[in-house]
Formats: sequence, C-alpha cells, structure tokens
Amino acid sequence: MNLEKYIEVKNEVKEALIANIPIVALESTIISHGMPFPKNMEMANECERLIRNNDVIPATIAIINGKIKIGLTNEDLYLLASSNNVEKVSRRDLVNVIAENKTGATTVAATMMIAKMVGIKFFVTGGIGGVHREFNETMDVSADLEELSKTDVNVICAGIKSILDLNKTVEYLETKGIPIIGYKTSELPAFFTRKSGIILNIHKNSIDEIAKYLIIKNDLFISGGTLIVNPIEEKFQLKKEFIDKIIQESLLLAEKNNIKGKLITPFLLKEINNKTGGVSLEANIKLVYNNAIIGSKIAKEYYNLMKNK
Repeated sequence: MNLEKYIEVKNEVKEALIANIPIVALESTIISHGMPFPKNMEMANECERLIRNNDVIPATIAIINGKIKIGLTNEDLYLLASSNNVEKVSRRDLVNVIAENKTGATTVAATMMIAKMVGIKFFVTGGIGGVHREFNETMDVSADLEELSKTDVNVICAGIKSILDLNKTVEYLETKGIPIIGYKTSELPAFFTRKSGIILNIHKNSIDEIAKYLIIKNDLFISGGTLIVNPIEEKFQLKKEFIDKIIQESLLLAEKNNIKGKLITPFLLKEINNKTGGVSLEANIKLVYNNAIIGSKIAKEYYNLMKNK
C-alpha cells in the first residue's frame, strides 16, 4: 500500500513507531467543533504536554489540505482552532475530504481508523458518540460505535457524551461485543458527571490491571476496540440534576430549529456552554486533561509489559 501518498507522519511519531515507543492519538474535532477559540488551542497544546510528561508521544490527527497528518505542527493546530472552514470528518467523509483537498477535523471514528492504519494502539478523547435520544424516530447512531466494534484501538474517555441515550448506547456496545472497562469505577461515568446509574461488568482499580487486560486481549487476537472510561474528577463534575435539565432544554431547542446529523453535537455543546455560563466548557477541558494523563499512563504500562513478556 502506498500510504505515504495520502498520509504524512510527523518525524517524532514515525521514530516512535519504529522504536516501539508508546504513542497516544488525539482527535481534532474537539478542537474545531467542540470548543471556542482560543480555549481549543490551549486545550490541544496542554493535552500534548501532559502526554509527553509521561514519556509518551502525542499524535493529534487531522486532514490538512487533503493530506492526513499524524502529529501536527503549531500552525496546523492554529488553523484547526481558528478557521470556520474545517470539515467534520467521520469514516464516511474521509475519502471525499482527501479527494477534494479540503481541511478536516477527525471524529472519534475517523481518528481510530487512521491510528489503526499506522499502528497506534491508544487514543484519548473527551467522550464518545452513541445512540441519540430520538433514536426511535431518526435511527441516529454515531459511527463511533461501529468503529469500536471493528477497529483494534484502545479508547480512553470520560464516558458517552451525556447529550445521548446512555442506556441504549451501552446496549449497543454490548451487542457489538465491545468491552467497557471502568477505571476506579463500577458505574458508567456520564461525561460531565461521575455517575449515570448504569453498572459496568468490568472495572479495574489500577493502571497495570488495565494494561494486563489489554495484553491478554492482544495475545488472543480478539478484534475490535476497547473502551476505557475514566470519570471526571469529583471536584470538577457538574451536578447531575443541573446538567440534565440544561441538556433537555438544549435538545428541545435543537429539535425546534431542525438541527440534526453531525451538526447536532457541536450545536448542543455550544448551547450547553452558553446556558451554564462557561462552566460546562471548563468541566469538558478538565476531563480531557484527566483522560490524557490516564491514557498515557496506560499506554506506557502496556508497552512496558510487552517488552518484559
């Protein structure tokens, strides 16, 4: 395969792949469509710094002028953070954005795809997509779930975005055989809050337990991704009743304005941020940082165990 024609891998990422040094992928939709400028730029840089602090190489992924880039420059990050003309790219959009030489920010699904192409095993994000609350009418299910079912990348996040139907999403993940591992929790975190009322059947209390689990999965050649859920720190979480009420109001507004498909998540995040006076944005940023720290520690321990097998 002539991947170099379509993919540009930053030198430090390329060297890490060759030397078998742990790498953590980062998505770019959170930069272009999840947060306002300049908070998004600050968040992107800080995530990379936190990952480096654990002796792991960060690899933010995006499409710049029709080229997949794995590991971005400051100029790339600034473009994604400040431009209004960045496409939101999931699996279905990837080829067309490349073919038309566009610039695009990758979702969880597209980031997983690209990470797998070059052999990156770990990916950190805020929260994954899932089954939308109006599923019975729209049949709207995020491509993130299907990607998790077939792409062998380990995803570390703060749970499923709380604007979604968490119960249906968990049922979908179970049907697809996607394991959900709770890190220091037996309950599914709900993005802005630590609790959802949904009990997990797998939970681990340490980094090394998770790394050991992933080693066994790898040794058994079990396909598909693993979802590792890491709750937002208690001091930064929002009260469940407070955020649930705001989410419901925002969903009704989206319905009134006929906002659907890939436009709905950025609309809801912006609306929720406005209604919370910026508190939800700060919580979002803090949980992403926490995921970057825990994700890089898991990646590092996994590679340590692999070397000592």
